[in-house]
Amino acid sequence: MRVLQVVHGYPPRYNAGSEVYTQTLARALAVRHQVMVFSRFEDPYQPPYLELDESDDGCRDAGPIPIRMINMPHFRDRYRHERVDAAFARSLKEFAPDVVHIQHLNHLSTSLVTCAARHGTPVVFTLHDFWLQCPRGQFLQFFPESEPATLGLCDGQEDSKCASRCYAPRYGSGAAEDQAASVRHFTDWVRQRMKHVREIAALVDLFIAPSQQLARRFEQAFGVPAERLAQLDYGFDLQRLRGRLRQPEADGAFVFGYIGTHVPAKGIHQLLDAFARLDGNVRLRIWGRAHPEYTPPLLARQRRLPAGVRERITWEGEYPNHEIVTRVFDQVDAIVAPSIWLENSPLVIHEAQQARVPVITADAGGMAELVRHEVNGLLFEHRTPVTLAAQMARLVDDPDWATRLGQRGYLHSSDGDVPSVDQHTREIERLYAGVLRRPGAIEEVRA
Repeated sequence: MRVLQVVHGYPPRYNAGSEVYTQTLARALAVRHQVMVFSRFEDPYQPPYLELDESDDGCRDAGPIPIRMINMPHFRDRYRHERVDAAFARSLKEFAPDVVHIQHLNHLSTSLVTCAARHGTPVVFTLHDFWLQCPRGQFLQFFPESEPATLGLCDGQEDSKCASRCYAPRYGSGAAEDQAASVRHFTDWVRQRMKHVREIAALVDLFIAPSQQLARRFEQAFGVPAERLAQLDYGFDLQRLRGRLRQPEADGAFVFGYIGTHVPAKGIHQLLDAFARLDGNVRLRIWGRAHPEYTPPLLARQRRLPAGVRERITWEGEYPNHEIVTRVFDQVDAIVAPSIWLENSPLVIHEAQQARVPVITADAGGMAELVRHEVNGLLFEHRTPVTLAAQMARLVDDPDWATRLGQRGYLHSSDGDVPSVDQHTREIERLYAGVLRRPGAIEEVRA
């Protein structure tokens, strides 16, 4: 088959969950199929919409994967771009894919779905978050009505609510006399955006939801018919996650780790607050790429902690994905996933479980689908640092129990192993064959 993957960022430029998953899947598919990637980069010193042709040369068992990159340095809230559509249309013509598999359209153009439909190419769309339902993607409000802090949880999309709690206070003039007009303006903007998104969603042949909660919300709140919605968890390169060898710290400290981006939705600020409540010989190591806007305030937050606390927190930076065991899991006794949004199905939780590292995460969203309290990890009350600290303290007090929790691994398999990328790819191929709607399509794909 010829498969065109579409994603808003591709490693090594972008290393968050959906980007890493896309690369993993693209490389696995490339062993048996022809794969191309359509993505974006950001270079403010180059012209907007500049196209670059690159390749991913890291697939061990296949040749280079061509990548068409388009420069999008200045577009944060627009969702349609005619020049991106034109570049994508050229890619469709040149590559002639059998299937377009969209991973994310943020920073690209929602109309890419329309381009594929006009080309007569089936579209598969993996849902990594709520971006089709929520213009900001995570159902987090900048200016919640009932919470003094920003990033309050939103209970669902509604045009005027989006305008008044996210867009008008942020992008309006700020003058009291302009507030009503700003809300009206952004209510109309959101209404148009949602109307368009529903139109393009109707053109998608199949949606894939990695978590049950995401599948439910897109079926119940967004109206995706059950027959166009498949629930399929992610797949992983199990070889990359083998061989963990945890040597105790020289001073016997218990070490917690965080892996991920430094954006507010990931909850690092609450993890720092929880860690400050712990007693005993304990450390926190934080891995992830520094963010020019969000990392400095987190470092400032650390500096405000008591000296005996802040000295036990270290920022480890990024690591190559294939070195996650030696660079991260060998250096920690437990992983904390403290996200303040209703995460989909975090890759880091799967990866830690495959390496047999216990996980502490929130009792909400797709996070709670992966961790069963006191079976393969611990759950804390979502967005509540006090309860996170209490669960962290339990592992510090009983490190042998922490080890036993980690040994259970992934809940949804008898042996504790997460789905392999080979197993996952076979399921993806089966779904591709289904949208082709041709007699014998499954046999063609498997061949």
